[in-house]
Amino acid sequence: MLKIGLTGGIGSGKSTVAAIFEVLDIPVYYADNVAKQLMQENESLINSITQNFGESCYEAGKLNRAYLSSIVFNDKTKLELLNSIVHPVTIAHAENWMKNQTSHYCIKEAALIFESNSNKNLDYVIGVHSPENLRINRIMSRDQISKIEIKARIDAQMNEAAKMAKCDFVINNNEIELLITQVLSIHQKLMAKV
Repeated sequence: MLKIGLTGGIGSGKSTVAAIFEVLDIPVYYADNVAKQLMQENESLINSITQNFGESCYEAGKLNRAYLSSIVFNDKTKLELLNSIVHPVTIAHAENWMKNQTSHYCIKEAALIFESNSNKNLDYVIGVHSPENLRINRIMSRDQISKIEIKARIDAQMNEAAKMAKCDFVINNNEIELLITQVLSIHQKLMAKV
């Protein structure tokens, strides 16, 4: 079974592309969603986050994402620290999940595949590219946050062109080219490699 990464910057449309693969009966591991869940449930993670970022990270037993985001997206060192705490746990969880899949290939959808070095455990990586103005508009309508906050998150991630250059396949989510056609083309290529 092939292990495939699916990555792209915030607001690029990774989840939309992943959903198309799911329609093709390809299992998808949503790393960012699982990481949020693990940060809420994994005692070791909760303790590490609290020790490094303060008791205010959790309110009534729930992760205060807005508070934690306000810290890490304004300080690169703190973002790197958070990632160094959360990534190993999420990567191990994803590896275990992938071992239990029975399809020809499975997908790990994650924003930080290259940044976390999890690409080393994958056979191929698909990138989802989208122009920055579209990404900003999508995030503003989805998350109800300011353009300044969005720009800080985009700037905290790997340069989009550099990320796409590292990918084996690139899907253009520019509202011009059809996503389904691009996904089907990659699906056929991956099935031929199995």
